[in-house]
Amino acid sequence: MTGRRSGDLLASLPRELARVLHPHAETISRAIVDEVRRTVPAYARSANSVTTGNVVETVGLAVRHCIDRIGDPRHADRDWFALFRQRGRLEFGEGRTLDALQTAAMIGGRVAWRYISAALNRGGFGLADAATTAEAIFAYVDELSASALEGYHEARTQGVDVAAQRRHQLLELIVSAPDTSKLTIAGLAEAAAWPVPEQFAVIALRRSADARLPADRLPPSALATVDSAEPCLLSTDPVADLSAFDGQWENWRAAVSPPVALDEAPAALRTARRALALLGDGPVIWCQDHLATLWLLSEGFLADELAKRSLDPFDTLTGKQRERLSETLLAWLETRGGAPEVAKRLDVHPQTVRARLHQLEGLFGDRLRNPDSRLDMQLALRAKQLSDQLTHPN
Repeated sequence: MTGRRSGDLLASLPRELARVLHPHAETISRAIVDEVRRTVPAYARSANSVTTGNVVETVGLAVRHCIDRIGDPRHADRDWFALFRQRGRLEFGEGRTLDALQTAAMIGGRVAWRYISAALNRGGFGLADAATTAEAIFAYVDELSASALEGYHEARTQGVDVAAQRRHQLLELIVSAPDTSKLTIAGLAEAAAWPVPEQFAVIALRRSADARLPADRLPPSALATVDSAEPCLLSTDPVADLSAFDGQWENWRAAVSPPVALDEAPAALRTARRALALLGDGPVIWCQDHLATLWLLSEGFLADELAKRSLDPFDTLTGKQRERLSETLLAWLETRGGAPEVAKRLDVHPQTVRARLHQLEGLFGDRLRNPDSRLDMQLALRAKQLSDQLTHPN
């Protein structure tokens, strides 16, 4: 195994170079991927393919990691080189040759240097920095290639579960590429011996650091990502399939999407992952029980914009005034009742409600009689209420 010479070289460069290069990381990554796909036939596949998705992710990680190491002698490498050993195993499982892998790495280094050398010139860095940077980039490429080759040789020596690889690729394709041809999915599904169901649930999973997916307890009908940092399942029977986790729920949480068709799978996974991030209690969250909440909280920017446009009369009030009138307005919008009904809901005196409603009339005027305006207000207030409950559950 090669040493980590690139780390010493990158750490010796000025940290300012990392700040100059960070905004260009995505551009460099995309240029590398485009050139590899253009010149290496083994990677010249559909832009929506799982192969291309894996390559894009891997190249992006490598570029960002390289930039992060500039001027930082403390940056750890072990996990990154382990990642590239795993990438090498995947290359073998996906049927590519060592020549393809090595050629792609060489092209990546060349393209990266072309972009980085231009940035060095624009940034006014000296010839010594340029020479060290070039040496570091090609040493880094050599080291990553060596790690990937180790993984490739390990997989070739030990053999890989080709069926498991195909099922993993199929799952990644279904949940990440909504525009992929159904014929492409059907072909990979046939190779993986997985009949494509008309509908299924997407289950997002979150685990503790040392938990392992009980893949051996899942039926063949369930597709699962076993080693992913964010595992998920495709399931036609979520209740039955989640029973595989019985006895292990102290290490797992799950969020189950509503049943969806094939082309809705990416949205279903986003919804399930949003539920894991936003909703609390219990090991299993059934998204269909929280659709309104997930919809209202799906995009914080839109909720904020709606509040700005529909609740702008509150801008002139103090925080306490805004809080009291907001809860009164929401109660009135949701019940459309009179002062006694709103007062009962808020547990305040009806005369207090009458005074607040009079104040709201002065602030909002004709908006209170416009159905569209009332709906905007209600959605904005409800989204704010849900957000506050999630932020301050007690």
